[in-house]
Amino acid sequence: MSEWNLAQLPWLPKPPADFGARLGTIRGDPAGRGISLLRLAGTSLNASQLGRVAGVVEASRRESIDLSPLIPFRLGLLSNATMDLIGPALVASALRYGIALEVVVAPYDQAVQHALDPDSALNRAKLDGVLALLDHRAYPFQRVAFGDPASARKALEGAVAHLEAIRDGIRTGCGAPLILQTLADIPESLFGSYDLLVDGTCRSLVRTFNDRVVDLVREGDDYLLDVAHIAQCVGLENWHDPQHWNMYKLPFAQPLVPLLADHVGRLLGAIRGRSRKCLVLDLDNTLWGGVIGDDGLDGIVVGQGDPSGESYLEVQRTALALSGRGIVLAVSSKNDEAICRTAFRDHPDMLLREDNIAVLQANWSDKASNLEAIAATLNIGLDALVLLDDNPAERAQVRDALPQVAVPELPPEPALFARTLLAAGYFEAVGFAHEDLRRSEQYRMNAQRARLQAGARDLTSYLQSLQMEICFASFDPLGRARIAQLINKSNQFNLTARRYSEAEVARIEHDRDAVTLQVRLRDVFGDNGMISVIICRAGENGDWDLDTWLMSCRVLGRCVEQAVLNELAIRVSARGGRRLIGRFIPSGRNELVRDHYRKLGFDLLREDAAATVWALDLASYRARETPMTTVDANEASAGLLSE
Repeated sequence: MSEWNLAQLPWLPKPPADFGARLGTIRGDPAGRGISLLRLAGTSLNASQLGRVAGVVEASRRESIDLSPLIPFRLGLLSNATMDLIGPALVASALRYGIALEVVVAPYDQAVQHALDPDSALNRAKLDGVLALLDHRAYPFQRVAFGDPASARKALEGAVAHLEAIRDGIRTGCGAPLILQTLADIPESLFGSYDLLVDGTCRSLVRTFNDRVVDLVREGDDYLLDVAHIAQCVGLENWHDPQHWNMYKLPFAQPLVPLLADHVGRLLGAIRGRSRKCLVLDLDNTLWGGVIGDDGLDGIVVGQGDPSGESYLEVQRTALALSGRGIVLAVSSKNDEAICRTAFRDHPDMLLREDNIAVLQANWSDKASNLEAIAATLNIGLDALVLLDDNPAERAQVRDALPQVAVPELPPEPALFARTLLAAGYFEAVGFAHEDLRRSEQYRMNAQRARLQAGARDLTSYLQSLQMEICFASFDPLGRARIAQLINKSNQFNLTARRYSEAEVARIEHDRDAVTLQVRLRDVFGDNGMISVIICRAGENGDWDLDTWLMSCRVLGRCVEQAVLNELAIRVSARGGRRLIGRFIPSGRNELVRDHYRKLGFDLLREDAAATVWALDLASYRARETPMTTVDANEASAGLLSE
């Protein structure tokens, strides 16, 4: 257990011995720089190494070098502490989560001033978000009379008002959402265990303040960085370093900079929809002890009463919990498939069963090929996969062949497998909709659809056999959270890649100059949930602009696009629309839909590097037949809006 140290990011492999030479090679060759940086940042770099990698990112930005498939993100940074070391670490750590980060830093201890000044560097910048790294020293917690509830209440309200002023200033100035942090508890205790019972102690104020921060995030349009939890995990004595604060005004101990930066990186990745969707599990010595092909069903180790068996049981319990919150489970194992399935079906101590596994690839092919097959079957990108595998050689092969796949290092002790997986933060979330609970089941059904398609005589007969029902509704409060989630995480089938927060979606609901659609689909296998979102805005001379058109890749090839266009044409025509104007704005990840409008019969208006613009004459448009039935959105009993 002593070998596992959270501060050292143990899920990441060690940096290469020739780190400097590799960085020099990346710096000297702009071709494929995004992937090269992704590979190098995917190791456990220290603060100095993170700074050197960040320098290459900054140089690439100055030289306009393409860093695809990385997604750009401009982050403002406000703090009451020194950010000189933290800023570069954030840039390099964000690479692990597919983000090419640019940081705009406000001067030391000028958070409120820069938030409220409309001409500040932050408010003049076009930011995607602002991180407020304010620790307990930013608030008046040290000037409270002990045992005086009124004094404590005044200090707490003043601290909340301080934070709200920053938030409101940023919203007014640059319109970016704020990332709020909880406060790390302090290790010093004036009253001992009684500290939490005395009004006005710093510890009691910090606890209450953190509850208020959570309420602000829950009620508003902001995000949460749970610094209190990070500090608890490494230990408060390790987190707080009075010497580092006194000498450098660092808000926490310098060795923990890579850990904090990694947590910010995974949060930014989640905001941009880069959280992982699928956990791929190895079997032998990962999900159970032993080799089932050699040891047989009775010989594998899993279950209560044995230390190793309970360790593997915890891996299964963790996988089930992830599945319960919407993460898809798959299996990739060098094994005989029939033998492997017997373990899921017949072993009495197994928690995972066949129904929990969306795709099972058990054969003698290499792991990278099997992962590609799993991604293809589920119709998701390789960057949606996490491979949990005890074998170092298999991990290295996948990292080399498929750098987009997340492959955590695992310690020799199986008892730490589950902890390592969860500590890595691959499944970071910035929202949770009821529909997420059903995502794992939806992907499993998608795999069944793929098997049905493989056995169908032709595409037409396959689509008819699905017995699809599609439901159209305008934006409403019921679907708001899921709509915002799709807008912010959809990258491949997303014509403009515009992002809107949940609060902005709420405003669009009431925009009289907009036609909106939330589209849901179900078929013979079950409910696919919300699969498409449309925002269409009225323009001049009867033109209506397709501001946003995105769709889940799970339903590609089922004529959903045509059905959506049929419905959209009806609704826009009813509002007096004469033409639909559609734009393809390349994002580096949406090449899939470059020809979307051409395939639907739009005429090309103009094309340049920034966008391709298309138009559809609604007066001459005739709806095309699709292999699905439209269901009334008001028929809640149909189950399409039951979330």
